[in-house]
Order: sequence, then C-alpha cells, then structure tokens
Amino acid sequence: RAQDFARAGVSLLHAMGCMELLSFGSECGSTALLCETAQALESPEMRDCLRGCLDEGMSLPAAREKAAAQCLGKEAAALLQGANDALAFEYLRALKSLHSPIRPLAVLRKGARHDETGCAEGFPSAAQIRSLILQDNPQGEKRLPSFSFEILRREITAGRAPVSYSAMETAILSHLRRLSPADLALLPDISEGLEYRLYEGIRSACSLGSLFSCVKTKRYTHARIRRLTLHAFLGVTQGDTALSPPYLHVLGFNDRGQEVLRRMRDTAKKPVLMRASGLRTLSPAAQTIYRLNACATDLFALAMPQKQPCGMEQTKNVVRLSSTG
Repeated sequence: RAQDFARAGVSLLHAMGCMELLSFGSECGSTALLCETAQALESPEMRDCLRGCLDEGMSLPAAREKAAAQCLGKEAAALLQGANDALAFEYLRALKSLHSPIRPLAVLRKGARHDETGCAEGFPSAAQIRSLILQDNPQGEKRLPSFSFEILRREITAGRAPVSYSAMETAILSHLRRLSPADLALLPDISEGLEYRLYEGIRSACSLGSLFSCVKTKRYTHARIRRLTLHAFLGVTQGDTALSPPYLHVLGFNDRGQEVLRRMRDTAKKPVLMRASGLRTLSPAAQTIYRLNACATDLFALAMPQKQPCGMEQTKNVVRLSSTG
C-alpha cells in the first residue's frame, strides 16, 4: 500500500539522521497545496466521511476521493486522483508521525501519468518503458537516457534482464495452491474474510490474470490483489510489514554518497549494513527481515532470462559509482 511504502521509505531517510529534504514527483507540483490539503485530510470530519464511504463497500482510494469531495471540495478530491499526489500525502503523513525535520519538496511531473502506456509525447511512464523493453521494441531505447540504456544493454547481454512477472507465473500459482484460508489470513492487508475469496480464486484460476480478475471487486482493487498474491508467494505476513525497517542497507554510492555515509557514522539512528557479514550484529527481528529480502532476491533470480543461483544478496558487492554516474 502507498502508506506502507511511504512509511518505510521516510523512516529510512529519517533514520539516516542527516537528510534535510525529501523530493518527490507530483501532478500538481505545489508543496504548499499538498501540505495544506494533507492537514485537512486528517480532520475529524474527513475521518467520519471516510468511514461512511468505506461502510458503503468502496475501496480505500475511491472512498478517500469521495470523502474529500464531500468534506473538502473538488480541488482536494482532484489531488487524490493523481497517483503521485496521493503518495505525496502519505509521505507528509509519515514525516508528521515521525516528527521529522526533513522538509518536503514537490517536483512537477511532466508527460505521461503513472502507469500510462499510450503517451506519445513528453516523458514516458516507467510502465510504458517496461512494456517497450519486454516487447523488444526499439522505441524502448529512445525513451531512456543513453547512460541508462547502456546499463540495461549490459544486463540484457549478461542474461539478467528483462525480468517479467509472467516468468514466475507457474511457480507463483503452484505455491498459492498449497495455501489454506488460515495461511492466507496471515497476509498483510487481509480483512473482512477476503482470505476465503482469494482462496476460491486460487482454486479456480489457471493464470495470474484470471486470478486477479475473479478476486477483484469494487471493494478490493486489482493492485491490492496483486500485493496479496506476491506477499503469499514471498512468505510475508502481517507481523513482518508492521515492523519499521530495522536497518539501513547500503546498495551503492558515489563520491557525494560517500560523504553522506561518513556523516551517518555520527547521525544514523539504525544499524548501517554494508555487507552480509554485518548481519551478525543485527537484532533477531532485523535478521528475519534480511532473510525475507534474501529469499525474494533468490526467487527474483529465477525470473531472469538466464537463471541465477541462490545467494546474490550475500555475494553482490556494494556498487561504487563514478562521480558522473
């Protein structure tokens, strides 16, 4: 969910202890307007309206938009229609809940909207670029900066890209068929007996597309069903997602990033993990999260064109980027 994604990301930035600014894409591009609307969305009147809309059987995004229109007006409701603005509200909520000194900065998004695949002009969406690459369409190269495409070309040559959801379809379905309603009830964001509807969908579906379609309703969005499916496949439970990220895992850095890492020696509020050997110093809860992440990486390796063995999470070194990278 957007709120989980935002809470985790913001808590990591906050834990670094040296970040001053959180910049994010926005359809409206106005930090002031987003902050003002975010505060209004937290009002008691808005919460009552939202509860009433949810009681009507609406999904959370649709309920929030309708409640905002009723309580705050059309302008506020229009902001919730933008995927990036809706996520921005969750960033702002997370900053407030952490009492973080990090300042938000909205950057106007130009070109295609989130997940739009038919935009011919301006900046394309990530979904459009992924679609072109999976189709081996030469337009994919033209839609990327040259240095980004060189990285992609290198990964394609090495057999590590592109990776598609469909490559793991049979593996995901076979795992799901082993689960009981009680197993599904442990998933994050399961409520109102949704585990039974999901279980019946799993029993009848022969593809992920048919599973998503038959479980989806006005109340349960396509995105929510996809998340539940992946959580079930990866073994992620409610208890796992309830935890705040327990460590800062460094994946790569450039010269400027190295300066930030030096500052973090004095400012970081959570352990900084540079390599797998540092895992021994982490708490049991942190080690559990690391093992889940490593398992997800091992499964991801099976979706690559040239399948990779287990252990990439433990054997891949931190990437050192050039000052121009």
